[in-house]
Amino acid sequence: MEYDVIVIGTGQAAPALATRLAKAGKRVLVAERGDLGGTCVNNGCTPTKTMVASARAAHVARTAGRLGVKTTVEVDFPAIVARKDAIVARWRSGVEKRLAGAAPNLTLARGHARFVGEREIEVAGERHRGAQVVLNVGARPAIPPVPGLDGVPYLDNTSVMALRALPAHLLVLGGGYIGCEFAQMFRRFGAQVTVIDQAPHLLPREDEDVAAELAKVFAAEGLATELGAKLERIARDGSDIVVTFAGGKELRGSHLLVATGRRPNTDDLGCAAGGIELGKKGHIVADDFYETTSKGVFALGDCIDQPQFTHVAWDDHRILFEILGGNRARGRGGRHIPYTAFTDPQVAGVGLNEREAKERGVAFELATMPFGHVARAIEVDETAGILKLLIDPKTERIVGATIVGTEAGELIHTYIALMQANASVRAVVDAQMVHPAFGEGLQSVAMRLPRFALS
Repeated sequence: MEYDVIVIGTGQAAPALATRLAKAGKRVLVAERGDLGGTCVNNGCTPTKTMVASARAAHVARTAGRLGVKTTVEVDFPAIVARKDAIVARWRSGVEKRLAGAAPNLTLARGHARFVGEREIEVAGERHRGAQVVLNVGARPAIPPVPGLDGVPYLDNTSVMALRALPAHLLVLGGGYIGCEFAQMFRRFGAQVTVIDQAPHLLPREDEDVAAELAKVFAAEGLATELGAKLERIARDGSDIVVTFAGGKELRGSHLLVATGRRPNTDDLGCAAGGIELGKKGHIVADDFYETTSKGVFALGDCIDQPQFTHVAWDDHRILFEILGGNRARGRGGRHIPYTAFTDPQVAGVGLNEREAKERGVAFELATMPFGHVARAIEVDETAGILKLLIDPKTERIVGATIVGTEAGELIHTYIALMQANASVRAVVDAQMVHPAFGEGLQSVAMRLPRFALS
């Protein structure tokens, strides 16, 4: 059949884009082989942050004695998983209703879609052709080539959340954002946890002082780490999973979670038949306006070479909608892409960190401040963390910011807005901040820059 637009995949960008196109009068086909909603809804943001909330509740209750409140805590792990499943089902149902109620000219095809020609696909034995095709096929866990790994029953970010019993000792292979979130979550549920990474510190993309703040919290919570150690092999010994390091050191656990990044779902998409070029890591090659090497075929979200965040894909859909409508006023380049790791404390950032700025030769002035110097942090006894702010010495515009602290993911939005507006950091220096609020820290760290320091 012929369509104006074919959309493959229903990740964060696709439902909004497809429904907007259909309401604009386009005849749209949406193809999905799995659960509607993609990674975010089914095994990413929604379920993980739901379980993180339960883990934080357990931790706050367990440590309430520091605030003079005595409690007894019991973690009902099956109930936590059931709550997570119910919320996932709710959001997934919402995506289904959105697609079903969008417009009579939107068709949902269930099944694996693959290219059989340029702008021509096959789904469930039927062939369809689109004047334009949009790929929102997402990504899946990347499995590292560690000897023996394929011979053990390892978990990934999906299967670990399907457990109905708490692991006795969870080994987490990968100390990045995903690995750290899961590690702290399961430690707070009551499992013994060890994070393993060949990098010298947690969150390898972050500055060392930023990673150190999270490492101190992990250590205080009894979460073990094995960092800077080279893995030799992984094997199974009875009910144990054994990780062997160079030099012969062994580490045993009951479960192994592999959290070493993600790779695009492009292997079985038939890209060659569609004239679509792939990069070395399997991502779809796309230009600044999302167009692939096949004219009329576009790709967005996690399957192209860009940060794999839900909010990036959401922004992609807004830009691509305008492009498909004939407006090429802007592309995806030059965006300020923020992020947040939902550990506790959270780690959030936008722009360049200190190491990146030095590596790229970008001039900057730097201010840092312990999160514990914020009055609100002291009052609620949430003092762990650090604030770092980099500005351009000439323009006073923000080069980048990193926050480790309570609600860092909310606080970073002030700096995002200033960067988007190309505003001087003076805007936050001169603002009246509410006292006592965490936001005061954003002003306080800026005022540590020599040009703003109080005499």
